[in-house]
Amino acid sequence: QVQLVESGGGLVQAGGSLRLSCAASGSIFSINAMGWYRQAPGKQRELVAAITSGGSTNYAESVKGRCTISRDNAKNTVYLQMNSLKPGDTAVYYCNVRLRVSSVLVDYWGQGTQVTVSS
Repeated sequence: QVQLVESGGGLVQAGGSLRLSCAASGSIFSINAMGWYRQAPGKQRELVAAITSGGSTNYAESVKGRCTISRDNAKNTVYLQMNSLKPGDTAVYYCNVRLRVSSVLVDYWGQGTQVTVSS
């Protein structure tokens, strides 16, 4: 089993910053990628940012230049630094870890952390 513990969400004013953290533990043998997704009320879950085991990153267009994803491989932890936050960033943010199990990629999800940006 894999456990993901998220932290760092909260309420912030527009223009402010937050840093999300997600620590993975358990039966982790080969992490393919780690990332953050978000889901706003009435909308589908969408990718915010992801980082591969090799350090390659991918960002949603809406957050490019405002968010930075990073990871500490020794701690199996992924971070999302979010700056210049906008009300449109309000959502539940979910940590994702993609493991390679034999030849199969398996996704694990955190419980979600609420980010609310007030105008």
